[in-house]
Amino acid sequence: MSFLVLAIFFVTVTLASHAQTPADSILLSNYRPVAIHKVPVTHIERAAFPVIDIHSHPYARTLEEVDQWIETKNRLNIERTAILTYSIGERLDSLMAVYGKYPDRFDIWCGLDLRYPEDPDFTQNVIKEMERCHAIGGKGFGELHDKGWGLRSGTMTAHGIHPNDPRLAPVWKRAGELGLPINIHVADPIWMYEPMDETNDGLMTAWRWRLDNRDDIIGHAGLISILEEIVRDNPGTTFIACHFANLSYDLDQLGRLLDTYPNLYADISARYAETATIPRHTARFITRYQDRLLYGTDMGFNQSMYRTTFRILETEDEHFYDHSIFGYHWTLNGFGLSNEVLQKIYRNNALKILNQ
Repeated sequence: MSFLVLAIFFVTVTLASHAQTPADSILLSNYRPVAIHKVPVTHIERAAFPVIDIHSHPYARTLEEVDQWIETKNRLNIERTAILTYSIGERLDSLMAVYGKYPDRFDIWCGLDLRYPEDPDFTQNVIKEMERCHAIGGKGFGELHDKGWGLRSGTMTAHGIHPNDPRLAPVWKRAGELGLPINIHVADPIWMYEPMDETNDGLMTAWRWRLDNRDDIIGHAGLISILEEIVRDNPGTTFIACHFANLSYDLDQLGRLLDTYPNLYADISARYAETATIPRHTARFITRYQDRLLYGTDMGFNQSMYRTTFRILETEDEHFYDHSIFGYHWTLNGFGLSNEVLQKIYRNNALKILNQ
């Protein structure tokens, strides 16, 4: 065999051994698998029981859009929706003017005035706006965020001031005296804090919201400890840790908090994908803590979105996707919750908190 023929042979073998497969050219962000398993599919047209959505936002911007939302709510058996505005002052008043026209269908929750944390009157100013919120019909406060660098209410961030800051202690106490719950978002899903590498289980979503490259923030465990501290120190105030307290990866941690502090609740909003991948464990958890969990969405007001949440909660369907609202690589599975549990999650627990 000539040298030229040998050279061509080895080049061909080398190229073949390194040839790209389709997976090499598919971007992770474009991965949209279609389920192949022929399994039962349940179409849920409306919730099995009337629903109070304890976690939504002012997605509708006009009265016309609010009317569209109400039509959707009527069709899907959604009785009331908590609008977590993050807002104070004129912004809050403008939202009251829009959603306040439908007091039987929407509850307005207010933000906290975090604009001037270095002001000597900071605490008094926060409380003053809280009391105004109560006077004009606000039903609670939130959604308040702390993902590691400080408490945030909408566009207002008190950098370096975390919920356990002494300046906020009178704020949490006053909320309890007003009888208004606090919806608080601590941390983010655990994957955001882990290295963005091939071992990250939630990489397909985590990379968009990554926090692993921040060295100036409190980490996940520290934020959960802060949540526990303020709940412990304010037994007269009701706290709602939204999104399963971002402990969907370790529900036993959340269970310990719920067992310890009767003034703590959790909403299940925007963590359906994170829990529907472990349906049996999650169903057991929800059943055990059926008196302390609240239905929420936090994902707009599209009909198909609501129906996907109902399907996860009510059915035992397996291995399905909803790429329009979830970006993980894993499939969704139903919890198959009992009617007794569903009634509490959908509505009854919210009524307890809202004193209605």
